[in-house]
This record gives sequence, structure tokens and C-alpha cells, in this order.
Amino acid sequence: MAEFNHQMLDNSKRPLVMGILNVTPDSFSDGGQFDAPAAALIHAKEMIAEGADIIDVGGESTRPGATFVEEQAELDRVLPVLDLLKNLPVLISIDTYKARVAAEACKAGAHIINDVWGLQKDPDMARVVADAGVPVIMMYNRVEVDDTLDVMADMEQFFAHSLKLARDAGIPAEHQILDPGFGFGKSLSQNYEILKRFSELKKYGCPVLAGASRKRMIGYILENEASDRMCGSLAVHTLALAGGAQIIRAHDVKAHADATRIYQAMKELGSSQE
Repeated sequence: MAEFNHQMLDNSKRPLVMGILNVTPDSFSDGGQFDAPAAALIHAKEMIAEGADIIDVGGESTRPGATFVEEQAELDRVLPVLDLLKNLPVLISIDTYKARVAAEACKAGAHIINDVWGLQKDPDMARVVADAGVPVIMMYNRVEVDDTLDVMADMEQFFAHSLKLARDAGIPAEHQILDPGFGFGKSLSQNYEILKRFSELKKYGCPVLAGASRKRMIGYILENEASDRMCGSLAVHTLALAGGAQIIRAHDVKAHADATRIYQAMKELGSSQE
């Protein structure tokens, strides 16, 4: 079984690719495709072969308008899958904002907690992360879109709160990862403002994840469906890499693994010519 090593996220190393494994019936792009444990295992192995460093397992869709899933129902979805994945040579992330689900997932072998509410939804989440001794991805989220919002200022306030919760709970600095949350409670222009100013996220001193895979911010521009957004996803994520992203969360793993290799080659080979 893989073990988390925070040195993997060092800025001098190749960016990591997180493959998305939704074990849900209603996720916006792949709902119902991998909700059976056997199908989830097959897809996880495919993503590992394609170059995934992390498999992100989610048992509740976070798309707009998705149906709320009770804790036990979410556990019933993810625990059988985690049991099948726990011995694979890859890091496993649990995509949840519920503390009990996160705690049980870590006991079942998850190495990382991916909280789309940045420790702010469930008051017990920060303690669970600290007790489990695992890294946490803290995503900037909003309940509703506000077109008048200064999105970068609002994100700064949100992250200040999340980082304080992490510090107060005793989560080590090297276990803190940030995600600006493309598509979550943001207008089209706000999503692209974040992308344009992605490099400003370096000021927090944490690794940063970019997760725009197949999202509507791409579909609005290209006027296509989720299944046709791989090229758009690559474009957004490549710009995020140039802005300092160290983890890319994606459905199309091989394409993104190739992109991170090209990006890293540019950094290393370009430097060698100076």
C-alpha cells in the first residue's frame, strides 16, 4: 500500500495527477458508471496504469442541485470500494465534507481527506483530520453565486478561516493543501479571474490543487457537453500548472499525466540550457 510522503508535493517535483472515482449514481459527468465496487476497482486500475498518483473516491455528488446523501448511505458506497483499493500502489483520497465518513474512510485505508467545504461544514472535521494524521485538501466553496463579489478577496477570507481551523486542531502545515474550487458557487467570470490570478495562491505557502475537469466553465466557452471537454480541461489545467498548481484533479488521467510530464520537462530542460 502506498504511503503519503509530503515531499511528493514539493514544488521541485512533478505535479501529481488525482484521478476522479465517483461511486455515485448522479455525478455530473460519470454518475452511475463506477458505483459498483467491481467497476470502481477496474477503473481505478485503469487510472493507475494511465499515470494517476492519487485516486479520489467520492460517495456524494457535489454538482449543483445534487441530492443530499446521509452519512450511512455515503459510507455504504465508499467503504466497499476502499476495501478493494487499499492495497493498490497509489494514494487514496476520500472526497467528503462529513467528519464521520472521513474518519471511517481513513480507518479503511484512505491517505488524504478532500473536503469541498474547507473544514467549515462539519465542526468535527478538523479534529478528525488531526487525529488521523493525514493531509487535508481545503476547498474554497460558496452556497450561491454573487456576481458582484470580489472573488479573490472572498477566497482570502475563506482560506484564512480554514487555515486557522487547521492550525487550531493541530494539523501540521505540511498536511495543508488548498483548492480554489473552480465551479463551486462562482460565476463564469469569477472562475476565469481565479485562473488568471492562480499564481497569487502561492502566498499561502501550501500546495494548491486545480480541479476544473469537464466543468461548466469550460462548456460555456466551448459550447459542448461534459464528455467533450477533455481538451478544454487540459487547457485550464495547463494554465493552472503555469500558475503553480501541484495537484491536478481530472477525469481524463492519461492526457493530464502526459501534460504534467511535458510541463515538468519544460521546467527541467529549460533550466539546463541557462
